[in-house]
Amino acid sequence: MSFLSTIFLAIGLAMDAFAVSITGGIVSSNVTFVYALRISLFFAIFQMFMPWLGWLLGKSLIQYIASYDHWIAFILLLAIGGKMVYESFRSEDRCKPINFNKISVLILLAIATSIDAFIAGMSLSILEMNIVKVMAIIGLITLILSLIGVRIGKILGCIVEKYAELLGGVILIFIGVQLLISHLRG
Repeated sequence: MSFLSTIFLAIGLAMDAFAVSITGGIVSSNVTFVYALRISLFFAIFQMFMPWLGWLLGKSLIQYIASYDHWIAFILLLAIGGKMVYESFRSEDRCKPINFNKISVLILLAIATSIDAFIAGMSLSILEMNIVKVMAIIGLITLILSLIGVRIGKILGCIVEKYAELLGGVILIFIGVQLLISHLRG
C-alpha cells in the first residue's frame, strides 16, 4: 500500500471520530482549545492503538488465510465503508446531547469510533505494512480531524456530521476496491 493510500485509509478511519467530534462542538456552549484537544486526544490515541491490536490478531492468523487474504481485506474494508455510508443516511436525530466532559463517555466514544480501525489493522497485517508508521499517521490525522470537527460542530451544526460519515465510508470502500484490483493484477 502506498503512502497516499495510507493517508486515505487514515482519513477514512478518522471520519467516525470526526463526526462524533462535530457533536462535541454542537453540545458544548463553551468550546475552548483545551476542550477540543481533550476530545481529539482520546480519539487519536484509540484510533492509533486499535489498528495495532488488529494487526497483532491478523499476524497470528496469517498462515491460515494467506491464499485469500486480499479478498478478506477487500470484504472488511467494503463492510466498514458500507456500514458508514448506510449510517450516514439514517434519519434518526444524530445530535443527541452527550456529556463530553466525562472521561467515561470519552472512553466509550473513543472505543466505538475505533472498532473499524481494529478491523483495518487485521487487513494491514495481511499487507505486511509497517504498523508503527501507519499507527502514527492514523493518530495524527485523527487528532487533526477531530480538532477541526469540534470547531466545525460549533460553527455549522449537525448537518455536516452526516456527510463526514458518508465520505469516510466511500473512502474505505474505494481503498478496499483498490487493494483488490492491485492484488488481482499482480
